[in-house]
Amino acid sequence: MTAVVDMDAAIGFVVAHGDAVDRARLSRLRTGAPVPVELLDAAEAGQTPDGGWPAVLDGAVGSVDATCFRLAELDDLGALGRPAARHALDWLAARQLPDGGWDEDPSLAGLAPEWARPGDPEARFYLTANAGFWLTVAGLDARAAGPLDHRVGGAYAGVVQAAAHTVAAQLAPDGGWPSFLPAGWLSAAVLHRQEMYYESARIQAVLAERIPKMSPADVAWLAATLRRVEVGEEQWLLVSARRRLAETQRSDGGWDSDDGHQFDVHTTLRAIRACRTVTSTG
Repeated sequence: MTAVVDMDAAIGFVVAHGDAVDRARLSRLRTGAPVPVELLDAAEAGQTPDGGWPAVLDGAVGSVDATCFRLAELDDLGALGRPAARHALDWLAARQLPDGGWDEDPSLAGLAPEWARPGDPEARFYLTANAGFWLTVAGLDARAAGPLDHRVGGAYAGVVQAAAHTVAAQLAPDGGWPSFLPAGWLSAAVLHRQEMYYESARIQAVLAERIPKMSPADVAWLAATLRRVEVGEEQWLLVSARRRLAETQRSDGGWDSDDGHQFDVHTTLRAIRACRTVTSTG
């Protein structure tokens, strides 16, 4: 019998070990419950005047990588429609380079992790896939929200299309990509929403082969990313991902983070997003 994810245990782990923001993310993922305004304000703290979030506390320069990370948390909180997130998305769109990609500000060279190092080709590919993904998600939400949000889809549609073509042009014949592992599923998601299904499927085939050796955190991130852009849960890659998550779920209901146990709740929330039954809350 195939193992299945124990969602009740996963929910219990977040309730027991998460903070107020974590529990609010969980509640919204489960029921679409609105998040208290004070928690949303706290989650948006530290934004620079131009719209990005810095890589370090009180930093003055916005970081593409840090901004995408913050948007992921705000997405779980249902806050992508609030002014802070819209300002950040506008900032991301404006940061796109003429070739359709993204790079970090050169001033961040001394602070950036390897996946966001300014001027590094692998980092540029990853940042392009990540920024393209969040601008794709913003466009999806705008279309779902109705005519008041027509500006968002219109403003970002060309930006995301350019990002998709930049990514597709760098794929190897076998579907491989010249960057870090997460750039694969972020790229596949962007390409899927651009209806570049062949290119997306090539990447997904490579990812499916790698699933058995992926960490639980990576599998959760992969599956949550593809579910967010409405890749069908019956797709083989997502079936394989759920199986891997079931095999790696701990007895306490959580999953191991790659960044230390203090981030296990974050990984577990991603696994819940990846495996939950789809509701109307996105």
